[in-house]
Amino acid sequence: MAEHKIMLEWKRESDSFTYDTYNRNHVWVTDGGVKVVASAAPAYRGNPAQMNPEEAFVAALSSCHMLTFLAMAAKKTFVVDRYSDPAVGFVEKNAQGRLAVTLVILRPTVAFSGPTTPTPEQLTALHEEAHHGCFIANSVTTDVKVETA
Repeated sequence: MAEHKIMLEWKRESDSFTYDTYNRNHVWVTDGGVKVVASAAPAYRGNPAQMNPEEAFVAALSSCHMLTFLAMAAKKTFVVDRYSDPAVGFVEKNAQGRLAVTLVILRPTVAFSGPTTPTPEQLTALHEEAHHGCFIANSVTTDVKVETA
């Protein structure tokens, strides 16, 4: 079993503490000491210049898919040169009527080189394997779709 720890730090910066006045900026500190300044999403009075939990959630799903994809491609001896994913997540009410990230769409584009590149069918299979192997996707109830060109 692996553990993954963070420290979240927040401190009030306003004289009063009301919904309209408290600051949303906070810091995520990883176990390795990396600090990420985060905030609420702009729709919830957050700072648009900072990462918010919803974006971090989408980024975690996209990153996990990519890392799993790269491992599987390497094991099949495909050489990946570039990988990009303009992923998007949607917040709406779920079946229980609560706000949730109900859908994340990954749209990876992958560039290969080397003596053997995957066929379209092999590329689709790699993405399916990566999706099923991604432990972040396996941990959430959000519908995660992978769309490839």
